[in-house]
Amino acid sequence: MKKGMLTAALTLTLGATTAIAQDKVMVGEPSWPGAKIMSRVIGQVIETRLGGEVGYAPGANAVIFAAMDGGRGDIDVHPDVWLPNQSSFTDEYVDQKGTVALSSGSYEGRAGICVPNYMVEDHNIRSIYDLATPMAQELFDSDGDGMGEVWVGASGWASTNTFKVRVRDYGIETFLTPTTEDETVFYSRLKDQVDQQKGAAFYCYAPHYVHALYDVTILEEPEHDATTYKMVQPDQDADWFNKSHISTGEPVKTVTVAHSKSLEQRNPAAASFLANIDMDAGELSGLTYEVVVKGRDTDEVVAEWIAANGDTVDSWLGLTTN
Repeated sequence: MKKGMLTAALTLTLGATTAIAQDKVMVGEPSWPGAKIMSRVIGQVIETRLGGEVGYAPGANAVIFAAMDGGRGDIDVHPDVWLPNQSSFTDEYVDQKGTVALSSGSYEGRAGICVPNYMVEDHNIRSIYDLATPMAQELFDSDGDGMGEVWVGASGWASTNTFKVRVRDYGIETFLTPTTEDETVFYSRLKDQVDQQKGAAFYCYAPHYVHALYDVTILEEPEHDATTYKMVQPDQDADWFNKSHISTGEPVKTVTVAHSKSLEQRNPAAASFLANIDMDAGELSGLTYEVVVKGRDTDEVVAEWIAANGDTVDSWLGLTTN
């Protein structure tokens, strides 16, 4: 009898402890497709495998990192941190303040300027320097204003600032105007340009569905050299554009997940999972293709992937080694 009462008491105590530890997890949702999908992967694992409650909070990088730093649960997770693009944030919140942690796992990302393959084959546009010519000015002029255009990304992306600097320092902006419209708007316009086989130059990265959607080529650049690659982000210096200089190729990116260290007290199970998550770039490209190109529901696609990749998810949860 006493043993039964003790067992019941322990069960109630553990249940209460679990309830206290299971704070709702707010997952940040940046604007690019891979990040949106990763946010849902994270959210669904927490809900279905950890029994937690999840919310989603759209926001730019600066907003998400500041909220994670605050530790109040406004936003707890950044699902897709590209380094070194976002290193100004990780330098401050991970290395200096210690309020944000990064997952041990990561995947590799690549970034550059892409053109459709017909621009390579028909016009011999192969190098980044081929965009800094009067011929390119004419080929990539879609609105008839006498200047070509190159899409450098959406507003709020750290990479957009980087590619504004690159376009300047490669001499491209003399011939092509950098544009920063929303990704959805740009890709709608890109479809029309590709359908009509018109000139299109744009920031691109992998993993991304564009490589499955169209035949595109990342233009050749000089191999990355840290001595000719200096990027200062706006949150570091108001005069960031003038103090930055990039005349070399992009380094290979490391893409990871960040979470507020306050989760280690507020929801230890979620914090442990987030520390171990290790996504594969090829898998994520496949998911973005299903969602963006085929138009399928994100939650449905993610649920199918989680169900089909139980061993991978188990490894993230520390149940097995993958």
